[in-house]
Amino acid sequence: MRLALGISYNGQAYQGWQSQLSGLTVQDKLEAALGKFTQHRVSTLCAGRTDSGVHGLMQVVHFDTPLDRPIASWVRGTNAFLPRDIGVEWAQLMPPEFHCRASALSRRYAYILMESPVRPSVDNGRVGWAFRPLDMAAMQQGLTHLIGEHDFTSFRASACQALSPVKTIQSIEISRRGAYWRFEFEANAFLHHMIRNIMGCLVAVGQFKKPPEWLREVLLARDRDAAAPTFSPDGLYFLGPRYASHWGLPDRTPAFDGLP
Repeated sequence: MRLALGISYNGQAYQGWQSQLSGLTVQDKLEAALGKFTQHRVSTLCAGRTDSGVHGLMQVVHFDTPLDRPIASWVRGTNAFLPRDIGVEWAQLMPPEFHCRASALSRRYAYILMESPVRPSVDNGRVGWAFRPLDMAAMQQGLTHLIGEHDFTSFRASACQALSPVKTIQSIEISRRGAYWRFEFEANAFLHHMIRNIMGCLVAVGQFKKPPEWLREVLLARDRDAAAPTFSPDGLYFLGPRYASHWGLPDRTPAFDGLP
Protein backbone atom coordinates (compact mmCIF):
# COMPACT_ATOMS: atom_id res chain seq x y z
CA MET A 1 0.00 0.00 0.00
CA ARG A 2 1.06 3.59 -0.55
CA LEU A 3 0.47 5.84 2.42
CA ALA A 4 0.63 9.63 2.63
CA LEU A 5 1.18 11.33 5.99
CA GLY A 6 0.86 14.98 7.01
CA ILE A 7 3.67 15.93 9.39
CA SER A 8 4.02 18.99 11.63
CA TYR A 9 7.18 19.91 13.52
CA ASN A 10 9.01 22.59 15.44
CA GLY A 11 12.36 22.74 13.68
CA GLN A 12 14.44 24.36 16.44
CA ALA A 13 16.08 21.14 17.63
CA TYR A 14 16.77 19.66 14.18
CA GLN A 15 19.29 20.00 11.38
CA GLY A 16 16.57 20.40 8.80
CA TRP A 17 14.35 17.78 7.18
CA GLN A 18 16.70 15.61 5.13
CA SER A 19 18.35 12.60 6.74
CA GLN A 20 21.98 13.02 7.85
CA LEU A 21 24.58 10.81 9.53
CA SER A 22 24.00 12.67 12.80
CA GLY A 23 20.43 11.39 12.91
CA LEU A 24 19.30 14.82 14.16
CA THR A 25 16.83 15.58 11.39
CA VAL A 26 13.05 15.41 11.19
CA GLN A 27 13.20 12.69 8.54
CA ASP A 28 15.49 10.57 10.75
CA LYS A 29 13.11 10.86 13.71
CA LEU A 30 10.04 10.10 11.57
CA GLU A 31 11.58 7.04 9.90
CA ALA A 32 12.82 5.73 13.25
CA ALA A 33 9.29 6.06 14.68
CA LEU A 34 7.74 4.39 11.63
CA GLY A 35 10.28 1.57 11.91
CA LYS A 36 9.31 0.92 15.52
CA PHE A 37 5.62 1.00 14.70
CA THR A 38 5.81 -1.22 11.61
CA GLN A 39 8.76 -3.41 12.67
CA HIS A 40 10.32 -2.92 9.24
CA ARG A 41 12.51 -0.29 7.63
CA VAL A 42 10.56 2.62 6.14
CA SER A 43 12.02 5.16 3.70
CA THR A 44 9.99 8.31 3.12
CA LEU A 45 9.88 10.91 0.36
CA CYS A 46 8.78 14.45 1.19
CA ALA A 47 7.03 17.25 -0.68
CA GLY A 48 9.66 19.87 0.19
CA ARG A 49 12.86 19.80 2.25
CA THR A 50 13.30 22.39 4.98
CA ASP A 51 16.52 23.82 6.44
CA SER A 52 17.86 23.70 9.97
CA GLY A 53 15.58 25.64 12.33
CA VAL A 54 12.69 25.86 9.86
CA HIS A 55 9.27 24.64 11.01
CA GLY A 56 6.64 22.57 9.21
CA LEU A 57 2.87 22.82 9.59
CA MET A 58 1.98 20.28 6.92
CA GLN A 59 4.92 18.49 5.40
CA VAL A 60 3.58 15.66 3.23
CA VAL A 61 5.44 12.38 2.87
CA HIS A 62 4.64 9.08 1.20
CA PHE A 63 6.00 5.56 1.48
CA ASP A 64 5.04 2.02 0.52
CA THR A 65 4.33 -0.69 3.09
CA PRO A 66 3.02 -4.27 3.05
CA LEU A 67 1.11 -3.65 6.29
CA ASP A 68 -2.66 -3.26 6.31
CA ARG A 69 -3.64 -1.34 9.43
CA PRO A 70 -6.49 1.06 10.27
CA ILE A 71 -5.73 4.61 9.16
CA ALA A 72 -6.19 5.99 12.68
CA SER A 73 -3.59 3.59 14.03
CA TRP A 74 -0.95 5.01 11.68
CA VAL A 75 -1.43 8.40 13.31
CA ARG A 76 -1.61 7.27 16.94
CA GLY A 77 0.93 4.48 16.60
CA THR A 78 3.61 6.58 14.90
CA ASN A 79 3.08 9.52 17.26
CA ALA A 80 3.71 7.19 20.21
CA PHE A 81 7.34 6.86 19.06
CA LEU A 82 7.94 10.46 17.97
CA PRO A 83 9.43 13.27 20.09
CA ARG A 84 6.85 15.79 21.26
CA ASP A 85 7.96 18.47 18.77
CA ILE A 86 7.11 16.26 15.75
CA GLY A 87 3.63 14.91 15.05
CA VAL A 88 1.68 12.99 12.42
CA GLU A 89 -1.44 15.07 11.75
CA TRP A 90 -3.21 12.71 9.36
CA ALA A 91 -2.73 9.56 7.28
CA GLN A 92 -4.39 8.52 4.03
CA LEU A 93 -4.19 5.57 1.65
CA MET A 94 -3.18 6.67 -1.84
CA PRO A 95 -3.09 5.06 -5.30
CA PRO A 96 0.37 3.94 -6.47
CA GLU A 97 0.62 6.78 -9.00
CA PHE A 98 0.53 9.42 -6.24
CA HIS A 99 3.90 11.04 -5.51
CA CYS A 100 4.07 13.62 -2.73
CA ARG A 101 6.60 15.76 -4.63
CA ALA A 102 5.79 15.22 -8.31
CA SER A 103 2.01 15.42 -7.76
CA ALA A 104 2.22 18.80 -5.99
CA LEU A 105 0.89 21.78 -7.92
CA SER A 106 2.62 24.33 -5.70
CA ARG A 107 4.29 24.82 -2.33
CA ARG A 108 3.46 27.34 0.37
CA TYR A 109 5.53 29.01 3.08
CA ALA A 110 4.85 31.67 5.68
CA TYR A 111 7.40 33.87 7.40
CA ILE A 112 6.37 35.34 10.76
CA LEU A 113 8.27 38.47 11.78
CA MET A 114 8.01 40.38 15.05
CA GLU A 115 8.61 44.14 14.87
CA SER A 116 9.88 45.24 18.26
CA PRO A 117 12.77 47.22 19.78
CA VAL A 118 13.33 44.21 22.07
CA ARG A 119 14.32 40.73 20.84
CA PRO A 120 11.76 37.89 21.03
CA SER A 121 11.66 35.88 24.26
CA VAL A 122 8.47 33.81 24.50
CA ASP A 123 8.61 33.42 20.71
CA ASN A 124 12.34 32.78 20.56
CA GLY A 125 13.09 30.47 17.64
CA ARG A 126 9.54 30.77 16.30
CA VAL A 127 9.58 34.26 14.78
CA GLY A 128 12.02 36.46 12.94
CA TRP A 129 12.88 39.85 14.38
CA ALA A 130 12.99 43.41 13.03
CA PHE A 131 13.94 46.06 15.60
CA ARG A 132 13.26 48.97 13.22
CA PRO A 133 9.74 49.83 11.92
CA LEU A 134 8.64 48.39 8.58
CA ASP A 135 6.56 50.11 5.90
CA MET A 136 3.81 47.98 4.34
CA ALA A 137 3.40 50.05 1.17
CA ALA A 138 7.10 49.98 0.29
CA MET A 139 7.33 46.20 0.71
CA GLN A 140 4.17 45.57 -1.31
CA GLN A 141 5.49 47.78 -4.09
CA GLY A 142 8.81 45.94 -4.07
CA LEU A 143 7.41 42.42 -4.13
CA THR A 144 5.51 43.07 -7.37
CA HIS A 145 8.83 42.67 -9.20
CA LEU A 146 9.10 39.07 -7.95
CA ILE A 147 5.70 37.75 -9.02
CA GLY A 148 5.69 35.46 -12.06
CA GLU A 149 8.33 33.31 -13.72
CA HIS A 150 11.89 34.57 -13.21
CA ASP A 151 15.47 33.47 -12.87
CA PHE A 152 15.98 33.66 -9.09
CA THR A 153 19.76 33.14 -9.10
CA SER A 154 20.20 36.26 -6.94
CA PHE A 155 18.14 34.60 -4.21
CA ARG A 156 19.75 31.16 -4.47
CA ALA A 157 22.15 29.67 -1.93
CA SER A 158 25.53 28.54 -3.26
CA ALA A 159 24.78 24.99 -2.08
CA CYS A 160 21.45 24.83 -3.96
CA GLN A 161 21.07 21.59 -5.93
CA ALA A 162 18.10 22.62 -8.08
CA LEU A 163 18.58 21.92 -11.77
CA SER A 164 17.24 25.34 -12.78
CA PRO A 165 17.03 28.72 -11.01
CA VAL A 166 13.84 29.56 -12.94
CA LYS A 167 10.78 29.36 -10.70
CA THR A 168 7.28 30.82 -10.78
CA ILE A 169 6.05 32.74 -7.74
CA GLN A 170 2.27 32.76 -7.89
CA SER A 171 1.66 35.06 -4.93
CA ILE A 172 3.27 36.90 -2.02
CA GLU A 173 0.88 38.30 0.55
CA ILE A 174 1.75 40.56 3.49
CA SER A 175 -0.46 41.12 6.52
CA ARG A 176 0.03 42.51 10.01
CA ARG A 177 -1.53 41.88 13.41
CA GLY A 178 -0.09 44.10 16.11
CA ALA A 179 3.65 43.59 16.30
CA TYR A 180 3.51 40.48 14.08
CA TRP A 181 3.98 40.54 10.33
CA ARG A 182 3.05 37.57 8.16
CA PHE A 183 4.58 37.06 4.71
CA GLU A 184 2.97 34.22 2.77
CA PHE A 185 4.60 32.78 -0.36
CA GLU A 186 3.28 30.34 -2.95
CA ALA A 187 5.28 29.07 -5.92
CA ASN A 188 5.64 26.00 -8.08
CA ALA A 189 8.92 25.33 -6.23
CA PHE A 190 11.57 27.19 -4.23
CA LEU A 191 15.36 27.30 -4.36
CA HIS A 192 17.58 26.68 -1.33
CA HIS A 193 17.34 29.75 0.98
CA MET A 194 15.17 31.53 -1.61
CA ILE A 195 12.54 32.78 0.83
CA ARG A 196 15.06 33.77 3.50
CA ASN A 197 17.03 35.74 0.89
CA ILE A 198 13.86 37.43 -0.35
CA MET A 199 12.95 38.26 3.25
CA GLY A 200 16.31 39.97 3.77
CA CYS A 201 15.59 42.16 0.75
CA LEU A 202 11.98 42.90 1.73
CA VAL A 203 13.05 44.00 5.20
CA ALA A 204 15.71 46.28 3.68
CA VAL A 205 13.00 47.88 1.53
CA GLY A 206 10.53 48.04 4.41
CA GLN A 207 13.08 49.92 6.53
CA PHE A 208 13.84 52.34 3.64
CA LYS A 209 17.42 51.14 3.35
CA LYS A 210 16.65 50.40 -0.29
CA PRO A 211 13.91 51.65 -2.68
CA PRO A 212 11.24 49.20 -3.89
CA GLU A 213 12.73 49.23 -7.42
CA TRP A 214 15.94 47.74 -5.99
CA LEU A 215 14.26 44.30 -5.89
CA ARG A 216 13.99 44.37 -9.68
CA GLU A 217 17.67 45.27 -9.95
CA VAL A 218 18.60 42.39 -7.65
CA LEU A 219 16.49 39.96 -9.68
CA LEU A 220 18.02 41.05 -13.00
CA ALA A 221 21.57 40.92 -11.62
CA ARG A 222 21.40 37.11 -11.30
CA ASP A 223 24.11 37.39 -8.70
CA ARG A 224 23.75 36.35 -5.07
CA ASP A 225 26.05 39.19 -3.98
CA ALA A 226 23.50 41.72 -5.27
CA ALA A 227 20.93 40.73 -2.63
CA ALA A 228 20.70 41.30 1.12
CA PRO A 229 22.16 38.80 3.63
CA THR A 230 20.16 35.63 4.28
CA PHE A 231 17.48 36.23 6.91
CA SER A 232 17.04 34.11 10.05
CA PRO A 233 15.29 30.71 9.70
CA ASP A 234 13.41 31.21 12.98
CA GLY A 235 10.15 32.56 11.55
CA LEU A 236 9.94 30.34 8.46
CA TYR A 237 7.11 27.77 8.27
CA PHE A 238 6.49 25.26 5.49
CA LEU A 239 2.71 25.36 5.07
CA GLY A 240 2.78 22.38 2.76
CA PRO A 241 2.02 21.58 -0.87
CA ARG A 242 -1.18 22.05 -2.79
CA TYR A 243 -2.59 19.09 -4.71
CA ALA A 244 -5.38 18.66 -7.22
CA SER A 245 -8.70 18.06 -5.48
CA HIS A 246 -9.08 14.53 -6.84
CA TRP A 247 -6.34 13.31 -4.47
CA GLY A 248 -8.61 14.20 -1.55
CA LEU A 249 -5.79 15.36 0.74
CA PRO A 250 -6.19 17.95 3.54
CA ASP A 251 -5.24 21.54 2.72
CA ARG A 252 -4.35 22.62 6.27
CA THR A 253 -3.89 21.42 9.83
CA PRO A 254 -5.03 22.91 13.18
CA ALA A 255 -1.54 24.41 13.60
CA PHE A 256 -2.38 26.92 10.83
CA ASP A 257 -4.64 28.71 13.29
CA GLY A 258 -1.75 29.30 15.69
CA LEU A 259 0.17 31.62 13.38
CA PRO A 260 -0.46 35.38 13.46
